[in-house]
Amino acid sequence: GARLLMRLQPSSYTGIDLMPEMIELARQQPGLADAEFLVMNAADMGVFPDESKDVVIVFDMLHNAPEWRDVLRECHRVLKPGGQMFLEEVDSWAVRIWDALFHWDHPKAALFQRRELEDQLRNVGFHIRRRLPLLPFRLYCVAKR
Repeated sequence: GARLLMRLQPSSYTGIDLMPEMIELARQQPGLADAEFLVMNAADMGVFPDESKDVVIVFDMLHNAPEWRDVLRECHRVLKPGGQMFLEEVDSWAVRIWDALFHWDHPKAALFQRRELEDQLRNVGFHIRRRLPLLPFRLYCVAKR
């Protein structure tokens, strides 16, 4: 994902992940010398000032985070007014099926229905500009009001 986004030549790029081994893997990828990678919990991005980011991308991670509502609040906090967040997330019914088949055991507190996700996006102050169902995934473009 970082390589794809860096092709757009952003003025800066910071990728975060809870797992140090994933950050180390990203740092070793060709073409990412100008990107920054940090081990961090997206539910607490306190190292980034308020309204300091133009774009936030959340790629298929909320269903792993019991504190997914805090992640959305933090994304809203770090976005500049009018900033956009692009969000891709899998529907909870698919996660439950995968958990039953593969014994992945996603945290139950991290599973949510589409309506609950959309309500939370609005509650933290996002405007849903576009949604695209791509079963079992949903893609969103939301903006900070």
